[in-house]
This record gives sequence, C-alpha cells and structure tokens, in this order.
Amino acid sequence: MNEEADLKPPEERPSWPPVEGNPMQMPPPHSHMPIPVPTTPQGIPVNQGYECELPFELVQQGWKKFWSKRENRPYFWNKLTGESLWEMPQLSKPPFDPITDPLGISVPPAQPPPPVHPPASIGKRRASEDLQCSQAKKIILAGPWDLEITTNVIIFERPPCIFMQSHPEVEAYRCALLAKLRQCYQELCHSRESIDAPKDSFNRWLMERKVIDTGYDPLLPSNCYPEISLSMYREIMNDIPIKLVRPKFTGDARKQLSRYAEAAKSIMESRNAEAESRKVVKWNVDETFQWLRKTVGATYDDFQDRLAHLKQQCQPHLMETVKASVEGICLKIYNLSCEYAKKVREKSGTILKEQGMELPPQSFVTQTTRKVWCYPVQFAIGCPRLPVVEYLPDRDQAMLRYQGDMLAINTLYLQKLEHLYRHNCFDDRKFELFIPRVWVMLKRYATFLGVNPSHNNANLDIRDTQQSLPVTVFECLNRAFGVTFECFGSPLNCYFRQYCSAFADCDSYFGSRGSFLQLKAVSGSFEANPPYCEELMEASVNHMERLLNDSPEPLSFIILVPDYREPTPAALLRLESSQFKRKQVTIPAYEHEFRHGFQHVLNRSDLNVRSNHGTVIVWLQNAAGHQRWEPTEDRVQSLLEAFRPGKERERDRQELLSPTRQGNTSDKPDVIVH
Repeated sequence: MNEEADLKPPEERPSWPPVEGNPMQMPPPHSHMPIPVPTTPQGIPVNQGYECELPFELVQQGWKKFWSKRENRPYFWNKLTGESLWEMPQLSKPPFDPITDPLGISVPPAQPPPPVHPPASIGKRRASEDLQCSQAKKIILAGPWDLEITTNVIIFERPPCIFMQSHPEVEAYRCALLAKLRQCYQELCHSRESIDAPKDSFNRWLMERKVIDTGYDPLLPSNCYPEISLSMYREIMNDIPIKLVRPKFTGDARKQLSRYAEAAKSIMESRNAEAESRKVVKWNVDETFQWLRKTVGATYDDFQDRLAHLKQQCQPHLMETVKASVEGICLKIYNLSCEYAKKVREKSGTILKEQGMELPPQSFVTQTTRKVWCYPVQFAIGCPRLPVVEYLPDRDQAMLRYQGDMLAINTLYLQKLEHLYRHNCFDDRKFELFIPRVWVMLKRYATFLGVNPSHNNANLDIRDTQQSLPVTVFECLNRAFGVTFECFGSPLNCYFRQYCSAFADCDSYFGSRGSFLQLKAVSGSFEANPPYCEELMEASVNHMERLLNDSPEPLSFIILVPDYREPTPAALLRLESSQFKRKQVTIPAYEHEFRHGFQHVLNRSDLNVRSNHGTVIVWLQNAAGHQRWEPTEDRVQSLLEAFRPGKERERDRQELLSPTRQGNTSDKPDVIVH
C-alpha cells in the first residue's frame, strides 16, 4: 500500500451521500430516527479542528485541513475527490457538486485565495507527492468489462440500508440455514407428492418473495403477504403427478404416458378425493391402459396426443385433490424461513452488542426530493470487527477459506473486485476488510444458486439468474444508446461499475446500487436483463413504467426477456402493450450467445453459451429519452450484429493482434493485459 493513504484521514467520511459514494454509516438528515455518530473500523472519528481555517469557497469544494503527526505540519484533503496536498489548494472555478447542485447552476464565482506561505521543503519527496504530479498513471484492468465508464443516471436520494454489514460468521450461519431450508423443500416434495422439487423452483421462490418482502434479512424472506407463494404452488402443481418432459423417441413417449396414468391412479387411491373426481380419473386411466394394450404401431404423435387428452381430463381433479397438501408445503417453507431469519438477526445482534453496536429497529424514511448522481448503497450502522479469512493464491485462481469453507475465484475476477472496491468503498482505504467481504459475497451467490463452485467446475449449468450479455453487446449499448447502468447485475458479472443487484448488503462494497425496484431514477439510460422469475419481471416492468411516466427528463430502458410463448409471461405482454414502447425486435434461438453464469470460475473457452431460446428486445423510453437515444434502424442493426455468435471471440482475437501500448506518454494510461 503506498503512502498516499497516510495523507487521507481514514476517520473522515464524505458527507451524506457522495456521488460515487461508499457504504458509510450515517442516516439522512430527514430521518425520523436520531442520527448516530459516524463510525469507522478504527472507532469514532477525531475532529482535528482545522476545518475552519480555510476560505469558505475551498470548504464548499470539499477541502479540509488536517495535521500530519508524522510530518508535523498541516495538509489538505478533499472529501469529494480524495485528493491530498501539502500546500494550500488553488481556488479555480470548481466543478459542480453533483450532490447539492447536479445541474451546476449554483457554482460561486472563483476568487483568488489568500496568500499562503508554504512550509519549507524537506528534501525527500513523498510517494503521495509523486502521485499528485502530472505524470501519474491511471491503471485500467483489461477484461470483459469497462469499469471506467461513469454513470449518467440521476436519482432521488434515498435512506441508508438497515442491514448489518458483511460478516463472515453471520453469513456462514445464514447460508447453512438456507441450505437446510432448500433440503427441507426437496424432502417435502418427495415425501408428500412423490416428486422431486422442480428445478430452480427454490431460487425463483426466493426472488418472488423478495419482490414483496419487507423483512429484516437480505436473503431469507421474513415478512411477505400472501404467505403462500403462487410461484412455488404453480411449479409444484405443474409436476403432479409426474414431471412431463418432451421425449426423444417413440418408446419414451409410450413410457411417459403409462407412468402418468399410473401416478394419477395412485394419487386418487391414496388421498381423500371426492367420489366424482375419483370416478372420472379412474375411467380415463382405465381407458388409456386399454388403448395401450390394443394399439400396435402407434406413432410418436399418437402417444403425445393421448397424453395431452389424459392430462386435460385428469389434471383439474388431481389439483383439487392435492391442493391442501401443496399449500401446506409452501406455507411450511415460508414459516421456516421466517424462523431462520429471526435466528440470523439474533446472532447478528449478539455480535454487534459485543462491540457496542446495535441494529436499527426499523427502516429510515427520507422526505427529501433532492436529485443526486446515483451512488452505492450506504449503511446506517458501522462495520464490526471482522474475522480473518485465509487467502490462498494460485496462478489462475485464488481460494478463500473461512472455517473450512473454501470458495474459488479466478484471479482476473478477484482483481476486478479490487477495482470495484477501490471505486466504491472509502471506509477501508488499506483493504484490511477486502478479503472477508469478498468471501461473504461469493458465499452468498453460491448458496443462492444452490452450488459450491470449486476447482472441479466443468459440470456447472448456466442459470437464468446469472447469465450476462456478451461484451460486444455492452459495448454497442454504451456506444449507440448511451447505456451506463445495469438493472440486474452482480459484482461478478457486471460490465459497468454501477448496477443494481439482488443483495444490497454484500454487493454495496463493489458498486451495487441496491434493488432495482427501490431505485427512484430520474434520468439515464439503462439495460435490463432480469432473471427468469415471472413475478420479478412483471414488477420490474411496472416500476419502469412508473419512472417513465413521472420523469420529464431523458429516461430509457432496453429490456431483454426470453421469448417464451407457451404461455406468454405477463411481463412480455405488458412490454408489448406499453405506451412507452418505441421498438421491439426478436433474436431467434441458437442465433445469439450469452456469457456463462459462472464466468468467475470457468475457463475462458467455456464462457460463451449458445442460447436455446429466442430473446425479445424492447425499448421503453419517454419523449426526452426517445429524442436522445432513439432506436434507429442503424443502431438496432448494430446491436443485432453484436449478438452474432462468435462475435465476442472475434473481438478478443482482434484485441490480441492490436498493440496494447503505444508509447509511454503522460496522457495515456497504463493498461494491464491478462
């Protein structure tokens, strides 16, 4: 760590809220709760008493004066830019303050500062002085992202987050309980309905619950109404009496028809079904078995048609018979989740109490309508002391281990997290908390997806909850439509350094702006590729339409959703009928690619996966947004071309063939190539 960190007071925090922000610990001034003292990992900040010695104009630009004990002389630090100087800063026309004056209309006229006699030179130059000179180099990490693109998104300021900051012990406990809940769901489906839990149903349940959850845990649902999830109920019902798949061969189609008939008969005989329902199902099943015995040489389509007819006749009676049982599964899972969330909160409270801290009893409320540049999530309470997480580097991967639980991440992606951390987290200048916070984030996503990525990752399936767009598509979106923000991303798969994600508490250190459903955007250009959860997708479209309707400033959303038409999701129907729809195109299946959901642990050759379903792209824009980022034919065609399979590999080859350094001039940043 260079010596510049010594010049920047670690105890100081930017006033609430900063532009590029940090997860700091102060509620907004309009909160109805008392404002706690801002805290740091080192304790309560000490006021050196030098702030008043500067001219008002410099203070307004963010400058403060402090005393260096080591050098025994004063120095100056800018809380907005992080810049530190030994000499009095020169007062030039200041840039606008995006917090108090986002449009730059209230900038005071520049005035010359009072004459100041600088202290005598001490001969040896400090590293921090070298960094302030014009020859300083800017480090850019090469990879499938562009973390240097700044945001064009303006939002209404928001209250701080009431969740506890990342803590490995709490996260390990929470994830153990969630894994236990997932296993309980599988056992209930198997014991009560004789089926396996529907694939990814538990993940979609978590997302569906979080759309309406107002509880106090970032992962476990704890306060939802209705308590019975329609998503989970629907998916279980769809697999009763057996899970139907499209068979490959005629023999498989015959077996599936026979299995469905047997399972339907078994359910009606083992449950307290109504007499009429029992009679209808028994008659249809017997007729099916007679047809199977008599029919010789039936075709594939004959078996499929017979199965569709049998399901149409029996399914309503089967659903009515098992309704109470399935509702019982959904209710038990939710009640267990509430109980586990309470246990996690109690454990969090115990850890905080040992360190003289406590969780806020309720959410903060802000009445302000001040417009600010979009900033990362902030916390209402400070960060407790964190335990040590082992860091075990390898050539291409790094392993992070805590209490025997080891998580892997590719070295390049760990460096990406380091860059995001430096951009967005100012309460840990020396990176003392970086590795524990990375472990918590990796553990959260591994548990949420129900996997444990490790060295043996060749069999990891792509998940709709994590797949991302190719780099060429992001480049085109930024170039043609001014996109600088992802509505559904994560620290692992984001392209921009500003994005919304599922977990505000553990992602905020790496640039997350929290949940998209809580983002009150005023202007900007967004890309939205939501995970496939019908309730979340529909809620997102509703939120976009509200924002577009309320804002007269340029606002644009480019939404990508799967082209599923049997049945068509409600979100896609809403998009197609929206008054703000400006353009819609569909990319056919197998004619475009996505990046793998586990790109942070896979080899480079396994990253691009051909899409087995079509993708619908819809532009929602208000009048000002349409005028600025109109989806013209040329722009749309360039986006479709960026989706072409192999386009990203083609781009990478060209990048390897082109020179990465051209001279060592001061106006060209150093580029790290991996």
